[in-house]
Formats: sequence, structure tokens, C-alpha cells
Amino acid sequence: MDLTLHDVRLISDPTTPVDIGVAGEKIVEIRPGLARGDRALDLGGRLVLPGFCETHIHLDKSCILDRCAMRGGLDEAIKEVAGLKSAFTEEDVAERAKRTLRKAVLNGTTRMRTHCETDPTIGLRGYEGVKAAIKEWAWAIDVTVCIFPQEGLLNNPGTDELMVAALKDGAKAVGAAPYVDSDSRGQIERVFEMAREFDVDVDMHLDFGNDPEGLDIEHVIRCTEAHGWGGRVTCGHVTRFAQMAPAKMIDLARRVADAGIALTILPATDLFLMHRDHTANTSVPRGVTPVHLMAAEGVNCSLSTNNVLNPFTPFGDCSLIRMANLYANTCQIGSRDVMADCLSMVSTRSAELMNLTDYGLVPGNPADIVVLDATDPAMAVAELAQPMYGFKNGRPVFTRALPELHLPN
Repeated sequence: MDLTLHDVRLISDPTTPVDIGVAGEKIVEIRPGLARGDRALDLGGRLVLPGFCETHIHLDKSCILDRCAMRGGLDEAIKEVAGLKSAFTEEDVAERAKRTLRKAVLNGTTRMRTHCETDPTIGLRGYEGVKAAIKEWAWAIDVTVCIFPQEGLLNNPGTDELMVAALKDGAKAVGAAPYVDSDSRGQIERVFEMAREFDVDVDMHLDFGNDPEGLDIEHVIRCTEAHGWGGRVTCGHVTRFAQMAPAKMIDLARRVADAGIALTILPATDLFLMHRDHTANTSVPRGVTPVHLMAAEGVNCSLSTNNVLNPFTPFGDCSLIRMANLYANTCQIGSRDVMADCLSMVSTRSAELMNLTDYGLVPGNPADIVVLDATDPAMAVAELAQPMYGFKNGRPVFTRALPELHLPN
């Protein structure tokens, strides 16, 4: 075998150390006691996974913090980026996207869905720039595009045609932001029509705010069921759910699960943008939906990065283990089982959300392998376990040296 990893623990069964054998680009064998390959790593019982899955990120508007005035708030962030887009070129977008992809790869991400906005201002320049970056980094990470209308669809003539052009060109998902449209239900319905026409998944920005009344998720449930699109619909942010009474949120979770809709939480952005208008003489509410409670009712859920170094989120190193830890802190998670599920929400659950059929450490799958400096899924989240090694299709992608402590004599 070309590569063997010895004494590792799978996130699916961390109690039993095994060895992994790789030949060419594929995993060929997983069991204890494998013969050593041409390259062999002894990993001391550390945790391995098929890399992290980034379900929701915006490569096209990443790394623009130096161009922005940081006033805070969702509306201001949208306006700030809208004012910059006219100056975006394909080359500019590509360079910034590559910078962000590098961060993601070095932090162990092997699969990604990036949202990419289009409208008459940016046209398809952002989309083409992102495509160029994806092509250049294809040796290290698999990336697909979700095209969406950040500034509205029905209220923004010309946007529909641009979205259709991107879908004809191969965009793998279609998104929405109905809260910025003059007709939120109309936008949702049109996006489902596009999804049916091009046989792609739906991944919406939805219910992004603080008011728990009049939720758009109700119409998404109806459309998902009417189109038979269960298992192919994701709703991101859903911060308005965080303000619901617990019993109402659990009831909603069951209906979301029955419809086959997944949810993605963006902890860094949701914390940064929500409740900016809070004036009560109390602490600012967290604004992050406790989606693990909805997962307990059967909803598939993921955690993701969203924005990196821009007005929506002026932070970001593209570490999904950090995002899992941030979510666990914010939502006051102490249970080991739920903590371990936070790791699933940036890996196996995310892969299921993106309908990836070749993700997982099983013989025959691509040898996409990331080694974490941890022996247990819950502790990987609790201790922000760093990726030590990364492989893509059996090829080494990165090595991260662990800190070395120099004890006194």
C-alpha cells in the first residue's frame, strides 16, 4: 500500500483503534494490524475523519475588511458590500477566494459549498472568479457553488436571468434571501421552480432576524412538500427560531424534520449581527438558535463559517473545529454526547446535508483523511483539537507541527 495510518480512531467508533490502508487515491482497508505501507504514520490513537465539510461560506465577498466601514448590523453589512461590488473584478474575487480556501484547507476542510451572489451590479464576475479559485484549489478541496440573490430577486430585474445562467453553467445549488425581497413568498416559490428545472438542491438564507412571528420557514415547508424536495433543502441562519418559546420550537423542529429540511447555524455571524437594536437594560441576547435541540427531534443540522473578514463577520480563520467549539460555548453545551454531535455537525451531518455519496472512511471511498490531535470526538470540540495531517485522494496536503514544550533541566 502507498500509505498506512496506524493506531487511529474513527469518529464513528472512537473506542477501537484501527489502521487505515491507502492505495492510489482510495482507501482499501481498515482494520487493526495492517502491514506498513510505503509511507507509514504511527498516530498514537488519534482521531481521524474524512475532513471537515463547510456547508455555508461566501468566498466571493471574503477578505474585504480593509475596504469597509464597520458600522454593524445586517442591513448595514448588505449595503456596505453592495457598494463595493461594482468594483469587484473576476481576478479580485479569485485572489480573495484563494486566500480563504487556503485557510480552510490548512484547517482540515476537504468539502465545501460556497454561496455566490449575483445581480445586475456584479453580474457573473463573482461567480467566474470563484470558479477560477475552485479550479486552482481542486487538488486539495472539493467545492460546489450555490448561486443566490443577496439583494432580492423579484424586486431586482435581471437577477433571475443571471441565476439561470449560472445554473446552466453548472452551479450545483440555488439559494435565496427572501427577507430582502419585496415578495418573500414569491422568491421562495421561484427558487423552488429553478431547483426543479435544473435538478439542484435548495440552500436558503432564511428567517434572519429577531422576531419569532410570521416565519418564512412555514412556506418553505409547504414548498418542499409540494415539490417533493425533501432531503434537498437547507435553511441557514434561522436566528428568529432562537426567540421562540421552547415548546413551539420543538413543534416546528418536528415539522421541519418531517419535511426533510436541514438547518445550518452560522455561530460567528449570528452572534455578531443579531440584536444590534437591543435597548433593554439587560445583557444582549445571544441570537444563535440552539439547533442541537432540533437535531434531537430528527432535524439534520450543520454548523458553518459563513463570512470571513467582511462586514457580516470581521473575523475568521476558517476553522470548523473552532466553529463547533463556539457553538457549544454559546449554547451552553456540557453533555459529552451533544458535544460529540457538534463535531458531526461540521463533518458527517454536513456531508449528509450536501448529499455527498463518497464521503466517509470506508474502503472504496476517496482517501480524504484528516488527523486531529485528539482521541475522542467530544474532547476534540472541547479542546479545539488542531488538525495534524491532511490527505486528499491519498496525497499529502498539509502537515501541522504540534507545539513542543521545552522543560527546564
